Amino acid sequence: MIVKKILSEELMTLAEVKEALVEIRLRRAEEPEELGYELRRAIKHAEIFSEGEAEEGHRMIEELMGLEKINPEIATKIVDVRPKTKDEIRAIYAKERFTLSDEDLDAILDVVLRG
Repeated sequence: MIVKKILSEELMTLAEVKEALVEIRLRRAEEPEELGYELRRAIKHAEIFSEGEAEEGHRMIEELMGLEKINPEIATKIVDVRPKTKDEIRAIYAKERFTLSDEDLDAILDVVLRG
């Protein structure tokens, strides 16, 4: 399939992607042709690596966005990865041009661990 034009873009957590792909799979189940290889692999990936539900992810993103030094891309990555230690959070922030204080790390961990 050749994409000619991007109509819109939005960040999605893996849980949201999983829900969208399941809807597509259910719609296409009524069609006579088989799901494409890429779609089957994407569904399998989303099922394996997504944690929690989409609504839970939205709530976590909203809480994370209330903290300092968090942008939507990082908030989405944190929700997808669900870091359990400060070092895992530091790894997510490795490419950023600033470092997080222990208070910032604790606040992020608190949101993630409350889930």
